[in-house]
Amino acid sequence: MSGPQCCSNPPTLNPNAGAGHVEQLGGLNTYVSGSPNSKLAILLISDVYGYEAPNLRLSEYVCGFSCITSLSLLLKDKGFEEAKPVIEAVKSKGVSAVGAAGFCWGAKVVVELAKVEFIQAAVLCHPSFVTLDDIKGVKVPIAVLGAENDHLSPPPLLKQFEEALAAKPEVDCFVKIFPKVAHGWTVRYSVEDVAAVKSAEEAHQNLLEWFAKYVK
Repeated sequence: MSGPQCCSNPPTLNPNAGAGHVEQLGGLNTYVSGSPNSKLAILLISDVYGYEAPNLRLSEYVCGFSCITSLSLLLKDKGFEEAKPVIEAVKSKGVSAVGAAGFCWGAKVVVELAKVEFIQAAVLCHPSFVTLDDIKGVKVPIAVLGAENDHLSPPPLLKQFEEALAAKPEVDCFVKIFPKVAHGWTVRYSVEDVAAVKSAEEAHQNLLEWFAKYVK
């Protein structure tokens, strides 16, 4: 299910990182942070390394109630079906709008959610296994953040995504290819690498701005 780039540059896992906590939502262990009273939620669907990768705990920076799913969401080829109960559980807490971001193969789950308007907005970060037909089926505002050096979603494919989305004026879109970075750069980077941190933080800011615009 994964390629070499999916597993390259593995992070140091730390279950104690961040200010959030782990709880069950929709039958899955999720890492949760933010106000439990918020009416807005951001669902972050991880890459192969799951929510114990400290750099993936972007929910620390997302305003509102947010969660990162466990790896089990992605290993059973039922990611879409397993994501729905998580979203339903969040909505049962009073949440009225949900955005979802997927990293690597988590992006495949997010694009499936975006096809049926189960969420209000989507962000795909260095997506894996997302096809042109997937993109053509999207029905909610979507941002695609890709890498210049990515064998799974190379720039020519991202350009096709952009063209397909441009042909759907009813769906707002944003496609950006980050130079001099590789697949996984938004969450698997060294905090001591100034250039890597800058690129990752730029992507994080793009992600947050997209959700601030459409999840409300």
